[in-house]
Parts: sequence; C-alpha cells; structure tokens
Amino acid sequence: MQSEVMFAGFGGQGILLSGKILAHAAMEEGYEVAWIPSYGPEMRGGTAYCLVVISDKPIGSPIIKNPKHLVAMNRPSLDKFAYAIKPGGVILSNASLIPNPAGRSDVDELRVQTGEIAAQAGSAKAANIVALSAFVARSGLVQLKTLKHCIEEEFSKRPQLIPLNLKAMEAGIAAAQKE
Repeated sequence: MQSEVMFAGFGGQGILLSGKILAHAAMEEGYEVAWIPSYGPEMRGGTAYCLVVISDKPIGSPIIKNPKHLVAMNRPSLDKFAYAIKPGGVILSNASLIPNPAGRSDVDELRVQTGEIAAQAGSAKAANIVALSAFVARSGLVQLKTLKHCIEEEFSKRPQLIPLNLKAMEAGIAAAQKE
C-alpha cells in the first residue's frame, strides 16, 4: 500500500504543518514516510504545497507526478493540481475559498467550509486542522486517535492552542461525516 497526499494553498494557511502532522501520524503507525515541503517565494501569500508519501514498504522515490489525494485550500491550488490526482483518490477542497467543485467524477470530492468551521471552533487560523481532520476521516489513511495524539504533540510547546486545535479536529471529522 502506498498513498500520496498533496497539500496546497496560500503561504500562511498552514499547508506545510498539515503535511507534517499527517507524516508524523503515519510514522507513529509504523509506516514509511516521505514529507516534501515546498520552501521558497511562495511562502506568505503565493502558492505553497507539500507532498506526503505513506507506504508499508520502503519508498523508492518521494517525487510523485500523480498523487492519489489532494487537500486544496485555495482555487489556484485546486486548478493546478486536481487534474493530476489518480482516479479513486480523495480531493478535499476548501469551500470557504473555492466556489466550484473540481469537476471530476472519478474521485471522491469532499467540499468543506474550513474557514467558517474553524471560526466556529475558535479561530479561522485552524482551517488547516479542520481540512486535515476531514481528509483523514474520509480517506482513513491513519487512525483518528493517532492524528489527535500528533496534533497534541505538535502544539505541546504552546499548550494553550491544544484545545482549539482539538475542537477544530472534531469539527473537521463531523464535516466529513455529513458529506
């Protein structure tokens, strides 16, 4: 089993953090993992992206042309990457910023109002955690209890943020179950 997840959006939306948390969760479950972040001028406003490869065998190459899944947090990211997703994968799009679906009938498309849901949970800045949690709930790549543990660990140096992010996680899971 090998799955690849492309996270993409504007710099500052927590794209790299989402990928890092998923990679950590997969490692906690004993999978081989590659996390390829994109650093550069796209940070803080332009398109930022990262790729997470999860496998039960050694990963031959972390460079993937056609990932299985996509979490798109803005319209340019959906437009840029949706065509490359393998049939049967999951495309999660941030319906708060993306008015239209990807238009693919061969994937499981999940549209979540991540901004509004995160704001209701306590801060719109947690939209990436809402999206990540909804994606994991739909794809089943890792167990939700492992994801929760990794979110807690990620924010352990700023413990005041843990309750907010766990609330955002629960809201993301609930959103995925409604769709």
